[in-house]
Amino acid sequence: MSGSTVPIGGIHHVTAIAADPQRNLDFYAGALGLRLVKRTVNFDDPGTYHLYYGDGAGSPGSILTFFPYVGAHQGRHGVGQAAETRFAVPKSSVGHWVERLMRHHVTADGPAPRFGDGAPVLSFRDPDGLMLELVGLDEPGGGAVGWDGAPVPAEHAIRRILGVSLWLESYDRSAALLTGPMGFRAVAEEGDRHRYAGPGAAEVELRCAPGFWPGAMGAGTVHHVAFRVPDLAAEEAARVTLAREAGLDVTPVLDRQYFRSVYFREPGGVLFEIATDPPGFAADEPAEALGLSLKLPAWLEPRRETIERRLPELHAPVRR
Repeated sequence: MSGSTVPIGGIHHVTAIAADPQRNLDFYAGALGLRLVKRTVNFDDPGTYHLYYGDGAGSPGSILTFFPYVGAHQGRHGVGQAAETRFAVPKSSVGHWVERLMRHHVTADGPAPRFGDGAPVLSFRDPDGLMLELVGLDEPGGGAVGWDGAPVPAEHAIRRILGVSLWLESYDRSAALLTGPMGFRAVAEEGDRHRYAGPGAAEVELRCAPGFWPGAMGAGTVHHVAFRVPDLAAEEAARVTLAREAGLDVTPVLDRQYFRSVYFREPGGVLFEIATDPPGFAADEPAEALGLSLKLPAWLEPRRETIERRLPELHAPVRR
């Protein structure tokens, strides 16, 4: 692969699947202290919520989203999937997070360094089994954007999504995509793990697991990983680059209300998205009211009464 590169500015968001929306809200807005920045529905399947969590401003790069299908079957981690999602926190806050996870009855491994870089890593799972990590960095990036009612002090808050790991049958073609059109570079290897650093201080790890069983979508698994571009013009350029130069089957640009998106599967089978930073999560409600009410795009508003009747009621988590 050669030629143009996609103007990626880091990771935009990661989207996963959950089985219980209230339990999901309690964990991410409660235990992890993220802000519920958008309460909407899956535009392709409006019978379920689409919940967005992030920093106090809903900044691109801090966002983890969920499709919480009530009663969803358990997914299976395996090759062809994004596995661990990593959050960056201040290195000085790792002790705070060890204590906080214990207080919320979350079992964690670590903190332990990886790749010999001295960054402590706390590994744990959410109530559905989604694999998560908190990585302590001297310069974690992002902001400490707080908001009224934040359960975690701003100085200890999760700053951003640092990166993801992909579990793959083989990694050569996926690595070529990353280091070619996507503008990443190889920075470290440790056993079967290969780390790539990209624009916007994003990290992608490729974990080569030949012969391991394939992943199966369900609760506790990642649905897709989205990378940032600054605007619609960059999105269109990315689509051309990925389709023409990388030979990937890329969707048309889709309107996701808070960003514009294209989707494709990288060579190992993981669903990738390229998402624009604008218009952002304050496009349809004031910044101070993010996540407080159900927001629907214009084409779903005529169905609001039916949609609201089918969705389970959500209550703000207890702050502790």
